[in-house]
Amino acid sequence: QVQLVESGGGLVQAGGSLRLSCAASGNIFRFNTMGWYRQAPGKQRELVAVITSVGTSNYADSVKGRFIISRDNAKNSVYLQMNSLKPEDTAVYYCSYYYRQMYWGQGTQVTVSS
Repeated sequence: QVQLVESGGGLVQAGGSLRLSCAASGNIFRFNTMGWYRQAPGKQRELVAVITSVGTSNYADSVKGRFIISRDNAKNSVYLQMNSLKPEDTAVYYCSYYYRQMYWGQGTQVTVSS
């Protein structure tokens, strides 16, 4: 089992920045993919950004150039630096860990006011 604990959500004005953090614990395999998904009210959960343990990353088109994903393998942690936030970025953000199966964090609310 893998446990994920997120932090860093909150309320910010449009154009502002937030940084999300997620720490994984439990049965961590050294080669894995961690990342962030989000779910807005009435919408399906969607990928925001993911990064492998060797540093390969992938972003949703809607966040490219504004969000930066990074990780610290020694701390089993992943981060999401969110800049130039827009009201449409408002959602619950979920940390993810994938090795053979997907694990999810509890989610953290990000609200961007116009």
